[in-house]
Amino acid sequence: MLTNNILYVPIGRKTFDLEAGEAYRLQSSEWLNATCAKVIEPNGILTSVEELEAFLQEAKHEKIDTILYQSVTFADGEFMVEILKHRKEPVIVWSVREPSVGGRLRLNSLTGGNSTSNVLRNHNHTFAFVFGNPDEQKLQDKLTKQLKVSRVLAQLNELTIGVVGEHPPGFFFSDTNEQELKEALGVNLYKMDLQTAFKECVELPKEEWLPAIERAEQQVIGLNRSDETVTKFAQFSTYVKKHIEAHDIQAIAVRCWPDFFNDLGAAACSTLSQFTEDGVVSSCESDIHGSVSMFVLQQLSGGKAPYLGDLVHVNEENNSVVFWHCGAGAYSLAREETGATAGVHPNRKLGFTMDFGLKAGGVTIFRVSHTPEGYRLLIMKGEALDSPQHFQGTSVEVALQKDVTETLYEVMNEGFEPHFALVYDDVVEELVELGRMLGIKTEIYGS
Repeated sequence: MLTNNILYVPIGRKTFDLEAGEAYRLQSSEWLNATCAKVIEPNGILTSVEELEAFLQEAKHEKIDTILYQSVTFADGEFMVEILKHRKEPVIVWSVREPSVGGRLRLNSLTGGNSTSNVLRNHNHTFAFVFGNPDEQKLQDKLTKQLKVSRVLAQLNELTIGVVGEHPPGFFFSDTNEQELKEALGVNLYKMDLQTAFKECVELPKEEWLPAIERAEQQVIGLNRSDETVTKFAQFSTYVKKHIEAHDIQAIAVRCWPDFFNDLGAAACSTLSQFTEDGVVSSCESDIHGSVSMFVLQQLSGGKAPYLGDLVHVNEENNSVVFWHCGAGAYSLAREETGATAGVHPNRKLGFTMDFGLKAGGVTIFRVSHTPEGYRLLIMKGEALDSPQHFQGTSVEVALQKDVTETLYEVMNEGFEPHFALVYDDVVEELVELGRMLGIKTEIYGS
């Protein structure tokens, strides 16, 4: 079931065939209630602006993420204008088919949807359009994807990213303009001082941080709980988790080096791995847009753990690329034959980190990117290969559909950031639609 809370608004005029329209409304209501978490709806088709206004007043305190405006019959633009006086959420406009062809035009729903879409465009209001009857599988699939995208739009406007420390020297791509981020994507930041976190986390009583180790032991192979770096992992994770819970943080971006190694005496990787595994997506090197990218993939895939890595290797023979990072990957992404194994940082030789190759399967690669001209979205589709671990840390080899060398040059010549998020699901269509609804340039590469 989708997590959407929707406001279902079926609109019609009495001069059309309301009996046929009501049959469509009932079918639509049944499917929506079986598909969405919550549906706020009237008892019948709303046939006047006065009826619509009364319904909107009744629903004014309802928390929703999507308005589903169904043009059951033709209706002029005043209905949508009335809705826009009361609500700000994205709109999906739904037109149904004519019940019969020949003779009287019984519903004229398509023209109604056309008129409503025109009103929304001229009000600069975010919207999408779907067409088909409620019992059509194609319509249900389209509407399901559209509802997912609308839900993500709402979630971005509620997203708070915990930024733990500034980005490392020279990692300018990890930074953001807070006002522009808020205006373009709706995302808020909550900043934490890294040195304060180091100082205060080690003062936590053992009974508070011990559960973090016990949690890691459930999935991490070879974890040595007596290792001092495992203790530091548990202390720091517990400290950050307190802030996550207190400030409703859904994602974090952490400055991992050099401070973790020099000042805490442990690697940050394991903290990021465990948080991402448990639903709080986490990026290293304080990459804020990397966290946003991971969050979007997590939500569109129904909660699957995403991965964030550098593009480090090209294999022309397999038409593939390798994504890698030092040792932060959600536990469940490990190859089944190895599992999520504990290791040390490949350069600093400090623990504890993840050390495994990622599993095989279809993936979508994604990046929320920023240039002086504004935001853009990168999308790629590929197949994670069943190949051994390529480098110490966590890595995955992904075969592309388009020539890998051509794709490499396209991505590099466009100057994308070096961190790429991926998830084990096909959400390309949803990402393209998300970019359209956000009004952000979207490019598909390697497909």
